[in-house]
Amino acid sequence: MTMTNTTHFGFKQVATEDKVKLVRGVFDSVAGQYDIMNDLMSMGIHRIWKRVAVQLSNVRKGDQVLDLAGGTGDLTTLFEKRVGKEGQIVLADINSEMLRTGRDRLIDRGLVGNIRYAQVNAECLPFEDNTFDCVCIAFGLRNVTDKDAALRSMYRVLKPGGRVIVLEFSHPVDKITETVYDFYSFKLLPKIGKIVAKDEDSYRYLAESIRMHPKQDDLKKMMENAGLERCEYFNMTQGIVAVHRGYKI
Repeated sequence: MTMTNTTHFGFKQVATEDKVKLVRGVFDSVAGQYDIMNDLMSMGIHRIWKRVAVQLSNVRKGDQVLDLAGGTGDLTTLFEKRVGKEGQIVLADINSEMLRTGRDRLIDRGLVGNIRYAQVNAECLPFEDNTFDCVCIAFGLRNVTDKDAALRSMYRVLKPGGRVIVLEFSHPVDKITETVYDFYSFKLLPKIGKIVAKDEDSYRYLAESIRMHPKQDDLKKMMENAGLERCEYFNMTQGIVAVHRGYKI
């Protein structure tokens, strides 16, 4: 009897080779309403989380930045102001619909010249070693099938002295927040998705994927195992979100 490798897709177990296709289907479905849903889901706080992550990146003028799982370009917009015309950002995503939405949005804003676009898989980045001063992945690592491979790939393309920034939904640090967050995630969020994005199932998956993501200390250990040093994390909104940072030394 042949054994099939499996992984989680939300709370479901699926064949490992099927997860990328399933995740792609989720983001194909929500791409058009992604920004509106982000504002509704977080009551606009996601904009503060992203600004904190960019601040912790210490990106400066002339830096080379990889914005992984960059979606509709929120982080790229913030990074562009920091790197200036002397620097460059690569907005990368595995999903073509999200990448197209992000590209069109940035062009409409007049952000051209120092931004490139690449459809990539975070587990096997198609860039040379020691290319980027900063690799950032925001709200995307939890959707990656092999997170350890992705972290090793990020480490490889990072320049010595560079840093990886992981901004991700995480795990509340107290029981009251956890209880309220669970009610919101599993009772309210799918209904909001049904009304606004006409897609209840995708937003149920997103809630489930957050709960399956490694806890803060576990992700810190994974980053260290990938070769990153001086790893640390910063909880925000009572641990609902955390920014992890590690360096290539």
